[in-house]
Amino acid sequence: MRSRRRLIFIVALAAGLVGYGVAEATLGGHSSGNPGETGHSGHTAGAPATLGGHPVAGHFKPDDTKLADCASDATNACYEQAFGNLVILQGPKTALAEFASDMQTNETVQGDCHRIAHMMGSAALVRFNGDVSKAFALGASTCWSGWYHGILERAFADVGTKSNAGSVARRLCSGETIQRTQYLYYQCVHGLGHGLMIFSGYDLPWALGVCDELKTDWDQTSCTGGVFMENISSSYGVKSRWVKDDDPVYPCETVSEKHKLYCYLMVTSRVNELNGYNWRKTAATCRSVEKDWVVTCFESLGRDASGFTREDPPKIAQICAAAKPYIVSCLYGAVRDLASFDSRGERAARLCSLVASRFKAQCYNGIGTILGTLYAQPAQKRAACKRLAPKAYRESCVAGAGLAPSV
Repeated sequence: MRSRRRLIFIVALAAGLVGYGVAEATLGGHSSGNPGETGHSGHTAGAPATLGGHPVAGHFKPDDTKLADCASDATNACYEQAFGNLVILQGPKTALAEFASDMQTNETVQGDCHRIAHMMGSAALVRFNGDVSKAFALGASTCWSGWYHGILERAFADVGTKSNAGSVARRLCSGETIQRTQYLYYQCVHGLGHGLMIFSGYDLPWALGVCDELKTDWDQTSCTGGVFMENISSSYGVKSRWVKDDDPVYPCETVSEKHKLYCYLMVTSRVNELNGYNWRKTAATCRSVEKDWVVTCFESLGRDASGFTREDPPKIAQICAAAKPYIVSCLYGAVRDLASFDSRGERAARLCSLVASRFKAQCYNGIGTILGTLYAQPAQKRAACKRLAPKAYRESCVAGAGLAPSV
């Protein structure tokens, strides 16, 4: 079975949630409810130096471990440390190139790629003396953007107390370099959520509260994505007290309406873990959740299908077939995961080419929601859609990218 960390999809929302809204117009949108959070708080401030047997990336310290050493010690921890050291010694460009290459040939590296990337991002912040913008600018989105998450995790390592975390969170993603594309900016704000959870010792209500203090609704919502991802699928093997073995959907039904979106977009990672990846049972669970969030749950199922199959379009299509009558929602989640994982859209477009005609428009729309964040200029977004989508579905892709129809 693949590492559960490999099953996570970065949902790159379009500006002001516009792109997501375009897609949801077909699938059934959601509105924000009253602010506030149910649950308990008061967990110990400050994450421990080790979690689940692994060193916290936020406390990364270089040593003399090299990749060659991992040939005889093929553990996750060895590769995490060795790649972090490579960032410090040879810089991000060389380290990321080696990482991308090893992901294709080394099963240990591939299976632990997100956590390795966390360590590499953390090491980059050490190399650049805490300069978040520079570390982000020289990074890459390899393996669901673990590099960016590690930077933010490291940035919180020396905050000290919870009372300081809010002001730190509000300034970390303010640099112009980080905001040059929406995709990069999203990774930063999303990464805040990861960092807040790890820093606080997995105090979910507190982390959500800090997200709520960010500047815009978009920032706040994007931050909660990192919170719920870390809660369900810990970077360090920690079992959060905000999950329950006898209630796979918890805490989604208990959180406030404004926090439900990302909770349900992540929820099937937990459902699948508990039922042994029985896709029909997972689909049945999605059909039983709060009615306004059934569609979102099936998008989560599609994201998991992408990760579980190692991003294999024919196998994804087969899994989504079990999602009736929400097949299009499953496919929508899957193509967004494919496009996000690759930071391109070729494999996502291949999945769209395999599905029935009645699903194709929404499928290409999903690709567009990711392409719209990867490129800064409208012309670049249109060119990407033209490259990937057949003429009949090009405008669906363009709409997903948040652009008006071509004249």
